[in-house]
Amino acid sequence: MTDSKYFTTTKKGEIFELKAELNSDKKEKKKEAVKKVIASMTVGKDVSALFPDVVNCMQTDNLELKKLVYLYLMNYAKSQPDMAIMAVNTFVKDCEDPNPLIRALAVRTMGCIRVDKITEYLCEPLRKCLKDEDPYVRKTAAVCVAKLHDINAQLVEDQGFLDTLKDLISDSNPMVVANAVAALSEIAESHPSSNLLDLNPQSINKLLTALNECTEWGQIFILDCLANYMPKDDREAQSICERVTPRLSHANSAVVLSAVKVLMKFMEMLSKDLDYYGTLLKKLAPPLVTLLSAEPELQYVALRNINLIVQKRPEILKHEMKVFFVKYNDPIYVKLEKLDIMIRLASQANIAQVLAELKEYATEVDVDFVRKAVRAIGRCAIKVEQSAERCVSTLLDLIQTKVNYVVQEAIVVIKDIFRKYPNKYESVIATLCENLDSLDEPEARAAMIWIVGEYAERIDNADELLESFLEGFHDESTQVQLQLLTAIVKLFLKKPTETQELVQQVLSLATQDSDNPDLRDRGYIYWRLLSTDPVAAKEVVLAEKPLISEETDLIEPTLLDELICYIGTLASVYHKPPSAFVEGGRGVVHKSLPPRTASSESTESPETAPAGAPSSDQPDVIPTQGDLLGDLLNLDLGPPVSGPPLTAASVQMGAVDLLGGGLDSLIGDTNFGAPPAAVTAAAAPTRLGAPISSGLSDLFDLTSGVGTLSGSYVAPKAVWLPAMKAKGLEISGTFTRQVGSISMDLQLTNKALQVMTDFAIQFNRNSFGLAPAAPLQVHAPLSPNQTVELSLPLNTVGSVMKMEPLNNLQVAVKNNIDVFYFSTLYPLHVLFVEDGKMDRQMFLATWKDIPNENEAQFQIRDCPLNTETASNKLQSSNIFTVAKRNVEGQDMLYQSLKLTNGIWVLAELRIQPGNPNFMLSLKCRAPEVSQHVYQAYETILKN
Repeated sequence: MTDSKYFTTTKKGEIFELKAELNSDKKEKKKEAVKKVIASMTVGKDVSALFPDVVNCMQTDNLELKKLVYLYLMNYAKSQPDMAIMAVNTFVKDCEDPNPLIRALAVRTMGCIRVDKITEYLCEPLRKCLKDEDPYVRKTAAVCVAKLHDINAQLVEDQGFLDTLKDLISDSNPMVVANAVAALSEIAESHPSSNLLDLNPQSINKLLTALNECTEWGQIFILDCLANYMPKDDREAQSICERVTPRLSHANSAVVLSAVKVLMKFMEMLSKDLDYYGTLLKKLAPPLVTLLSAEPELQYVALRNINLIVQKRPEILKHEMKVFFVKYNDPIYVKLEKLDIMIRLASQANIAQVLAELKEYATEVDVDFVRKAVRAIGRCAIKVEQSAERCVSTLLDLIQTKVNYVVQEAIVVIKDIFRKYPNKYESVIATLCENLDSLDEPEARAAMIWIVGEYAERIDNADELLESFLEGFHDESTQVQLQLLTAIVKLFLKKPTETQELVQQVLSLATQDSDNPDLRDRGYIYWRLLSTDPVAAKEVVLAEKPLISEETDLIEPTLLDELICYIGTLASVYHKPPSAFVEGGRGVVHKSLPPRTASSESTESPETAPAGAPSSDQPDVIPTQGDLLGDLLNLDLGPPVSGPPLTAASVQMGAVDLLGGGLDSLIGDTNFGAPPAAVTAAAAPTRLGAPISSGLSDLFDLTSGVGTLSGSYVAPKAVWLPAMKAKGLEISGTFTRQVGSISMDLQLTNKALQVMTDFAIQFNRNSFGLAPAAPLQVHAPLSPNQTVELSLPLNTVGSVMKMEPLNNLQVAVKNNIDVFYFSTLYPLHVLFVEDGKMDRQMFLATWKDIPNENEAQFQIRDCPLNTETASNKLQSSNIFTVAKRNVEGQDMLYQSLKLTNGIWVLAELRIQPGNPNFMLSLKCRAPEVSQHVYQAYETILKN
């Protein structure tokens, strides 16, 4: 009879009977009793009361009985830690048993008993088993080290088990090597900072030798470990690839994907001119194709990985289009994934085949699949220009079927085709308009409205069509409302005489009758544009649209590089980095592909930056004057101005006219100091004849509601513009940051003999885009010898140009007498934002990710503060302490801060109690910022 009989008993008083049986002298009876206990435990009964009796059965030579008792022990040791200690002696004895199976069983069970009290007793038996003569025992002990490390990391390090594990990588038995690698990888994953798997060419050679003789799971561990290795040159990369390639023909799909991951990673280092590179591409295709003959769930995982591979290297599968054709019995999730890959592989060579296939799919019964197929036809048109004609006629055929959802999808994709090929296929608009009444989905309605608005001049009854949509304006979704508003404004600009009422109606609906802020804001912007400057409105609304790109859903390159390093894991199925879905304290290491060789690609591969931290090309936020952004910003310079000579730096920057459009407009414009709302609110009703709500001017009132918060250090006011240089106007000031907003606190003093009025201020382009957020409001004329204090709110959305020094700000102030120029240096800490605290794991990953050459060291002298005070002072200016530790009597503060343009700066501040000199190390992807951050530290700590 089988063991199932043990699960059928439900007698009362069972525990008492079992107790008696467990203490029986007969071995067979004991074994039967333990089996009954395990069965009860398995179905969820509480048999913990029998703990001492079961533990007594450990003293036996019968392997089966021992296994059962160990199983019971693992389950209940947590709830009975004091009792579990009784079993320690038996473990120690079993670890010296002549039978290797019993030695391994003992060490495996020891690792699974997660009780702190017991762990220290297990160190000696574990040490012996790690050096056991039998490889089965050694491989079991290797995994036990990882389990023990999870319970008590410090103990494992103190006992030197990690070094023993590293020695096992050189073991003669491949399974021992594989388990040692698995254990070290597991430990390294939870402690990203520890450099445990210190791989070198010798150890890599040993791993590759073991690779051929391992079990499949051992091979996966070794391949994953190889993927984290960085070969020193392309020859080493090629040699590793050659030895890994045979794994591609393995029967286990996990081994295949792990091998693909290693090859994809090391291919980055191979030159595309090498013969071997071409051979490798050919070898990668067959195993990927083979994965698609597995069961649907495995196919799906394979397809998600292939999707990444095709985005990175489409040439691998370019001749394999047919395997991605959908089979009638494929589940929907496989069909949709195949469709996606078909479009990625579509090219001029295979487009006819693909289109015929897609047209077939569009007549299927599965609605989701049909929609995706119709959309795919549009994507093919956009991707392969030669096929656009054929795709459009295919879409028109599908529209003629009059199947509602097919028609709607076709209209959505035709809109995109119009964007890609303007003035080419507009003849089909008439056919589209015939189907207007059948559209009920927001996306299709919005697409149709866009087409009518964009081509209003070619549609005779465009106003009637749009008016028909306007009747149920409030019932439409936001997407349709926004599109309708824009389309009617376009129509008005193309046919102003016939559509004035229509545009007033839609503007009124959008601004006064709607509570959606996006819609209201867009309505007000259009209203103002139309009322103040219809010519400008035409230039803005009817501007030439950029052509859309062929692949809109490609994964961003940096993320793609990171995901390639995670092929064969959950990250490659979700298409998200592990940091996006792994919770808890385990450190997620951010991986990136090795830098490409100069001959393989002309551009360097961008380093992968962790989520939340800027990528390595981040410093471009501060463009240098020579780059494209700098050049563009220099295009709007007005004529040079006579006046006080500018500083050498500003002339070199090419910024001769600080006030943009020439001074004449500024001095002649009496409304300079008034908020824009005041001008347009008066003008709007006269042009459009519709009332405008008083709330409109409030929208632009940026000065109200600035709160105050003590804490952030504010430097005392300094004289920026002396009276003798500014015809009697003296300006002093400082910069402050309060509750997330930056202000320039000014003091204006009139030392002339005449009254000063009509004040205005403007900034030149600067490194961080600082600009006034509101006009300079001096409410009363400034009489002789009078002083006025005011606060000018600033934002950081102005034009950007790298200045020398970085924190230089050039300012122009105008009044009724003249225009005056001065420059000042703003302290960088006013740009430190409130959400600049990084979490610890991210800090660690980012610190390692930023190259060492970007690290700068500074000394802050004569600063007699203790660690606590220093940390609090810095925190009040948005420099946050992420972690703190004490090393050899020195306090180390690990800190992070973030600038308004998204640049992160990481710091390590070392404070020796009693020593007034602090050491500061800064790491940042834009190293030019470091000097100014150090100055900010010094200023904050010393004041």
